[in-house]
Amino acid sequence: MVTAAVPRLAVERLTAWYGDAAGIRDVNLAFEANRVSALIGPSGCGKSTLLRCLNRMHELVPDARVEGRVLLDGHDIYAPGVNPIAVRRTVGMVFQKPTPFPTMSIAENVAAGLKVGPPVSRSERDAVVERALRRAALWDEVKDRLHHSPLALSGGQQQRLCVARSIAPEPEVLLLDEPTASLDPLGAARIEELVHELKREFTVVIVTHNLQQAARVSDVTSFFYLGALIETGPTAQLFTAPVQPQTEAYITGRFG
Repeated sequence: MVTAAVPRLAVERLTAWYGDAAGIRDVNLAFEANRVSALIGPSGCGKSTLLRCLNRMHELVPDARVEGRVLLDGHDIYAPGVNPIAVRRTVGMVFQKPTPFPTMSIAENVAAGLKVGPPVSRSERDAVVERALRRAALWDEVKDRLHHSPLALSGGQQQRLCVARSIAPEPEVLLLDEPTASLDPLGAARIEELVHELKREFTVVIVTHNLQQAARVSDVTSFFYLGALIETGPTAQLFTAPVQPQTEAYITGRFG
Protein backbone atom coordinates (compact mmCIF):
# COMPACT_ATOMS: atom_id res chain seq x y z
CA MET A 1 0.00 0.00 0.00
CA VAL A 2 1.33 3.47 -0.93
CA THR A 3 1.08 6.03 1.86
CA ALA A 4 0.18 9.55 0.78
CA ALA A 5 2.96 12.05 1.41
CA VAL A 6 2.44 14.62 4.16
CA PRO A 7 2.00 18.08 2.56
CA ARG A 8 4.87 20.46 3.23
CA LEU A 9 2.41 22.97 4.68
CA ALA A 10 -1.28 22.62 5.55
CA VAL A 11 -4.01 24.51 7.40
CA GLU A 12 -6.82 22.77 9.26
CA ARG A 13 -10.01 24.61 10.21
CA LEU A 14 -8.10 27.86 10.36
CA THR A 15 -9.95 31.00 11.44
CA ALA A 16 -8.24 34.34 12.01
CA TRP A 17 -9.69 37.52 13.49
CA TYR A 18 -8.80 41.19 13.64
CA GLY A 19 -10.60 42.24 16.81
CA ASP A 20 -14.14 40.94 16.38
CA ALA A 21 -13.98 40.67 12.58
CA ALA A 22 -13.00 37.37 10.98
CA GLY A 23 -10.41 37.73 8.23
CA ILE A 24 -10.70 34.07 7.22
CA ARG A 25 -12.93 31.34 8.58
CA ASP A 26 -12.71 27.56 8.75
CA VAL A 27 -10.12 27.17 5.97
CA ASN A 28 -8.70 23.75 5.10
CA LEU A 29 -5.91 23.78 2.53
CA ALA A 30 -2.68 21.92 1.74
CA PHE A 31 0.47 23.15 -0.02
CA GLU A 32 2.65 20.52 -1.65
CA ALA A 33 6.44 20.62 -1.73
CA ASN A 34 8.09 22.14 -4.83
CA ARG A 35 4.85 23.57 -6.13
CA VAL A 36 3.64 27.14 -6.59
CA SER A 37 0.23 27.76 -5.04
CA ALA A 38 -1.60 30.98 -5.95
CA LEU A 39 -4.22 32.61 -3.73
CA ILE A 40 -6.67 34.76 -5.69
CA GLY A 41 -9.81 36.73 -4.92
CA PRO A 42 -11.06 40.32 -4.62
CA SER A 43 -9.57 42.79 -2.14
CA GLY A 44 -10.47 42.03 1.46
CA CYS A 45 -11.27 38.38 0.84
CA GLY A 46 -8.66 37.01 3.26
CA LYS A 47 -5.74 36.07 0.98
CA SER A 48 -3.08 38.11 2.75
CA THR A 49 -4.52 37.23 6.16
CA LEU A 50 -4.06 33.55 5.38
CA LEU A 51 -0.54 34.19 4.11
CA ARG A 52 0.44 35.95 7.34
CA CYS A 53 -0.99 33.09 9.39
CA LEU A 54 1.35 30.65 7.64
CA ASN A 55 4.42 32.02 9.45
CA ARG A 56 2.80 33.64 12.49
CA MET A 57 3.08 37.18 11.17
CA HIS A 58 -0.66 37.59 11.81
CA GLU A 59 -0.18 37.54 15.56
CA LEU A 60 1.99 40.69 15.36
CA VAL A 61 -1.16 42.70 14.54
CA PRO A 62 -2.85 44.18 17.65
CA ASP A 63 -6.05 42.30 18.65
CA ALA A 64 -5.38 39.56 16.10
CA ARG A 65 -5.92 35.92 17.03
CA VAL A 66 -5.96 32.54 15.33
CA GLU A 67 -7.79 29.27 15.89
CA GLY A 68 -7.12 25.99 14.12
CA ARG A 69 -3.79 24.51 13.08
CA VAL A 70 -1.02 25.33 10.63
CA LEU A 71 1.06 22.21 10.03
CA LEU A 72 4.62 22.44 8.74
CA ASP A 73 5.86 18.94 7.89
CA GLY A 74 3.08 17.64 10.14
CA HIS A 75 3.94 19.83 13.17
CA ASP A 76 1.66 22.65 14.35
CA ILE A 77 3.52 25.98 14.26
CA TYR A 78 1.04 27.41 16.80
CA ALA A 79 1.61 24.64 19.35
CA PRO A 80 2.75 25.71 22.84
CA GLY A 81 6.48 26.22 23.06
CA VAL A 82 7.05 26.80 19.34
CA ASN A 83 9.32 29.80 18.75
CA PRO A 84 7.75 32.14 16.16
CA ILE A 85 11.20 33.45 15.15
CA ALA A 86 12.26 29.90 14.29
CA VAL A 87 9.04 29.50 12.30
CA ARG A 88 9.80 32.60 10.25
CA ARG A 89 13.27 31.27 9.41
CA THR A 90 11.60 28.15 8.01
CA VAL A 91 8.70 29.98 6.34
CA GLY A 92 10.15 33.11 4.72
CA MET A 93 8.07 36.01 3.43
CA VAL A 94 8.38 38.76 0.80
CA PHE A 95 5.97 41.69 0.93
CA GLN A 96 4.12 43.75 -1.65
CA LYS A 97 6.58 46.65 -1.64
CA PRO A 98 10.34 46.05 -1.60
CA THR A 99 11.54 46.42 1.98
CA PRO A 100 15.35 46.50 2.01
CA PHE A 101 16.84 47.67 5.30
CA PRO A 102 18.07 51.18 4.38
CA THR A 103 20.88 51.39 6.96
CA MET A 104 22.42 48.08 5.83
CA SER A 105 24.49 47.34 2.73
CA ILE A 106 23.31 44.94 0.06
CA ALA A 107 25.37 42.12 1.59
CA GLU A 108 24.19 42.94 5.12
CA ASN A 109 20.58 42.84 3.94
CA VAL A 110 20.99 39.34 2.57
CA ALA A 111 22.75 38.15 5.73
CA ALA A 112 20.27 39.75 8.14
CA GLY A 113 18.34 36.55 8.79
CA LEU A 114 21.49 34.68 9.76
CA LYS A 115 21.79 36.77 12.95
CA VAL A 116 18.99 34.84 14.67
CA GLY A 117 20.40 31.41 13.81
CA PRO A 118 23.55 29.50 14.73
CA PRO A 119 26.75 31.59 14.56
CA VAL A 120 28.51 31.57 11.19
CA SER A 121 32.02 32.63 10.23
CA ARG A 122 32.73 35.55 7.91
CA SER A 123 33.63 33.17 5.06
CA GLU A 124 30.45 31.17 5.63
CA ARG A 125 28.40 34.35 5.66
CA ASP A 126 29.97 35.53 2.40
CA ALA A 127 29.22 32.16 0.79
CA VAL A 128 25.60 32.32 1.93
CA VAL A 129 25.23 35.85 0.57
CA GLU A 130 26.59 34.88 -2.84
CA ARG A 131 24.48 31.73 -3.03
CA ALA A 132 21.29 33.59 -2.08
CA LEU A 133 21.94 36.38 -4.59
CA ARG A 134 22.62 33.84 -7.33
CA ARG A 135 19.40 32.00 -6.54
CA ALA A 136 17.56 35.33 -6.65
CA ALA A 137 19.09 36.07 -10.09
CA LEU A 138 20.76 39.21 -8.72
CA TRP A 139 24.43 38.30 -8.19
CA ASP A 140 25.73 39.44 -11.57
CA GLU A 141 24.05 42.83 -11.13
CA VAL A 142 25.38 43.60 -7.64
CA LYS A 143 28.55 41.56 -7.11
CA ASP A 144 30.75 44.65 -7.51
CA ARG A 145 28.75 46.80 -5.06
CA LEU A 146 27.86 44.46 -2.20
CA HIS A 147 28.84 47.11 0.34
CA HIS A 148 26.72 49.83 -1.25
CA SER A 149 23.27 50.94 -0.13
CA PRO A 150 20.36 48.88 -1.51
CA LEU A 151 18.44 52.11 -2.09
CA ALA A 152 20.45 52.69 -5.26
CA LEU A 153 18.90 49.58 -6.81
CA SER A 154 15.82 49.65 -9.02
CA GLY A 155 12.48 48.54 -7.57
CA GLY A 156 12.73 45.17 -9.25
CA GLN A 157 16.28 44.66 -8.00
CA GLN A 158 15.23 45.63 -4.48
CA GLN A 159 12.46 43.04 -4.57
CA ARG A 160 14.87 40.33 -5.73
CA LEU A 161 17.16 41.44 -2.89
CA CYS A 162 14.27 40.83 -0.49
CA VAL A 163 13.83 37.38 -2.02
CA ALA A 164 17.54 36.71 -1.47
CA ARG A 165 17.22 37.86 2.14
CA SER A 166 14.27 35.52 2.68
CA ILE A 167 15.94 32.44 1.21
CA ALA A 168 19.40 32.97 2.76
CA PRO A 169 18.43 31.08 5.98
CA GLU A 170 17.32 28.11 3.82
CA PRO A 171 13.57 28.10 4.54
CA GLU A 172 11.32 25.28 3.39
CA VAL A 173 8.50 27.61 2.32
CA LEU A 174 8.53 31.03 0.63
CA LEU A 175 5.48 33.29 0.94
CA LEU A 176 5.06 36.06 -1.65
CA ASP A 177 2.43 38.74 -0.93
CA GLU A 178 1.72 40.42 -4.28
CA PRO A 179 5.45 40.68 -4.96
CA THR A 180 5.09 42.45 -8.33
CA ALA A 181 2.31 44.90 -7.45
CA SER A 182 4.68 47.89 -7.21
CA LEU A 183 6.98 46.91 -10.09
CA ASP A 184 7.10 47.87 -13.75
CA PRO A 185 6.37 45.15 -16.35
CA LEU A 186 10.05 44.26 -16.79
CA GLY A 187 10.61 43.94 -13.04
CA ALA A 188 7.43 41.89 -12.70
CA ALA A 189 8.53 39.53 -15.48
CA ARG A 190 11.88 38.95 -13.74
CA ILE A 191 10.11 38.03 -10.50
CA GLU A 192 7.80 35.63 -12.36
CA GLU A 193 10.79 33.95 -13.98
CA LEU A 194 12.38 33.71 -10.55
CA VAL A 195 9.30 32.00 -9.09
CA HIS A 196 9.61 29.21 -11.65
CA GLU A 197 13.23 28.69 -10.58
CA LEU A 198 12.57 28.88 -6.85
CA LYS A 199 9.98 26.11 -6.80
CA ARG A 200 12.75 23.64 -7.58
CA GLU A 201 14.01 24.18 -4.03
CA PHE A 202 11.08 25.64 -2.10
CA THR A 203 7.35 25.40 -1.62
CA VAL A 204 6.02 28.74 -2.88
CA VAL A 205 2.72 30.42 -1.96
CA ILE A 206 1.88 33.62 -3.84
CA VAL A 207 -0.96 36.08 -3.32
CA THR A 208 -1.84 37.96 -6.50
CA HIS A 209 -4.63 40.15 -7.85
CA ASN A 210 -3.35 39.48 -11.37
CA LEU A 211 -5.22 36.47 -12.74
CA GLN A 212 -2.91 36.22 -15.74
CA GLN A 213 0.04 36.07 -13.37
CA ALA A 214 -1.59 33.31 -11.32
CA ALA A 215 -2.17 31.35 -14.52
CA ARG A 216 1.44 31.83 -15.62
CA VAL A 217 3.32 30.99 -12.42
CA SER A 218 1.23 28.59 -10.34
CA ASP A 219 0.56 24.88 -10.31
CA VAL A 220 -2.44 25.12 -7.97
CA THR A 221 -4.85 28.02 -7.46
CA SER A 222 -7.22 28.70 -4.57
CA PHE A 223 -10.06 31.22 -4.82
CA PHE A 224 -11.17 33.12 -1.71
CA TYR A 225 -14.27 35.25 -1.24
CA LEU A 226 -15.43 37.06 1.93
CA GLY A 227 -12.99 35.13 4.09
CA ALA A 228 -13.97 31.70 2.83
CA LEU A 229 -12.10 29.28 0.59
CA ILE A 230 -14.51 28.76 -2.32
CA GLU A 231 -12.52 26.46 -4.59
CA THR A 232 -9.03 25.04 -5.03
CA GLY A 233 -7.54 22.89 -7.75
CA PRO A 234 -4.95 22.60 -10.51
CA THR A 235 -4.53 26.03 -12.06
CA ALA A 236 -5.37 24.95 -15.62
CA GLN A 237 -8.59 23.32 -14.44
CA LEU A 238 -9.69 26.17 -12.20
CA PHE A 239 -9.22 28.76 -14.94
CA THR A 240 -10.87 26.74 -17.71
CA ALA A 241 -13.50 24.64 -15.93
CA PRO A 242 -14.20 25.97 -12.42
CA VAL A 243 -16.67 24.00 -10.36
CA GLN A 244 -18.18 26.82 -8.29
CA PRO A 245 -20.30 29.56 -9.92
CA GLN A 246 -18.59 32.23 -7.77
CA THR A 247 -15.20 31.18 -9.11
CA GLU A 248 -16.39 31.37 -12.70
CA ALA A 249 -17.94 34.80 -12.09
CA TYR A 250 -14.68 36.11 -10.65
CA ILE A 251 -12.29 34.77 -13.29
CA THR A 252 -14.57 35.98 -16.09
CA GLY A 253 -14.60 39.48 -14.66
CA ARG A 254 -18.21 39.70 -13.48
CA PHE A 255 -17.05 40.98 -10.11
CA GLY A 256 -13.83 41.75 -8.27
